Amino acid sequence: MNSLPFFSISGSARAARHAVLCAGLLIGSVAMAQTAPAVPVVSAQVKAVGTGFELDGVVQPVKQSTISAQAAGRIVTLLVKAGDKVRAGQVLATIDDREAQTGVQRSQAQVAQAQAELRNAQANFDRTRDLQSKGFVSAAALDTADSQLKSALAGRDQAGAGAKQSALAQGFTRVLAPFEGWVLQTQVEAGDLAVPGKPLLTLYAPLPLRAVVQVPVSRSGVARAATAVEVLVATGAAPAQWVRPVSSSTVPTADPVSQTIEWRLELPAETAKVLLPGQQVRVRFVGKQADRMVVPAQALLRRGELTAVYVVAGKGFALKAVRLGAEHGAEGVEVVAGLTAGDQVALDPVKAGLAGAQPAAAK
Repeated sequence: MNSLPFFSISGSARAARHAVLCAGLLIGSVAMAQTAPAVPVVSAQVKAVGTGFELDGVVQPVKQSTISAQAAGRIVTLLVKAGDKVRAGQVLATIDDREAQTGVQRSQAQVAQAQAELRNAQANFDRTRDLQSKGFVSAAALDTADSQLKSALAGRDQAGAGAKQSALAQGFTRVLAPFEGWVLQTQVEAGDLAVPGKPLLTLYAPLPLRAVVQVPVSRSGVARAATAVEVLVATGAAPAQWVRPVSSSTVPTADPVSQTIEWRLELPAETAKVLLPGQQVRVRFVGKQADRMVVPAQALLRRGELTAVYVVAGKGFALKAVRLGAEHGAEGVEVVAGLTAGDQVALDPVKAGLAGAQPAAAK
């Protein structure tokens, strides 16, 4: 019976295999070291920055009116549309005035009747006065004629007032522009039913304009203590500029839902010419210098409601949640809580979150 040959591994072969394994492990570790991302870091520092802040505002016309109907009836014609320019006293819409015309005619008839009664009472008074002077009638008859004359005078005045009221009511069927401006929007169309108080259209004057900004109640003290308030305005092809408002005012109450206070900043006429109602602008409240801890904006990681940074921990990074304050432009973003001075923060939070990421030299 033949047996299989037995092969033995000599000592030299085992040494060669061990060398190959060591070389493979060395090459793998070098490759991993080369592929591990090196993330630049920066130190969180306390800097002297402005204590002010910036918010978004909206341009609004100072003079804006909602034109409502003063008479009831069907809208016959709507003579303007959104974007039309109108002059003061221009007819904007007309309402069916047949009922108003009937009232005017009735009032005119009442005026004619009152005038006829007045003439009759005047003639009766004159006759009675002549007869009383000759002794044919008593003084009581003269007093009665005088009372009838005064009653006729009052009736004439009452009829005249009714005629004026009817004419005024008929005038309400013609909706006029109260001032020169632009039609912002219309709320009705021809054929709709108009009732007193129902909005028909919105009219605004192009000048002056103001920037309206909602300031959180928590920052109202800083806003009032600001050394200046400025509005960022982009004027066409020219670069955006910060301009100071002509005047500013605040609403003396806070919104119960948003917990904000409304600031109204009237803009200079030259600046307002290049703006439109509804346009968004940036408003900043300039404050005094104060020491604040800041980090570059690029170091922040935002995921939903989480705001965090990667901080150097040993040879890697650890994720830390932070609470932010105001933004200070090129100086960075203020960190209210979560960091201490000297912490090394990753400038690229995406790379810092990769496996094997290592900090590079601090900047």
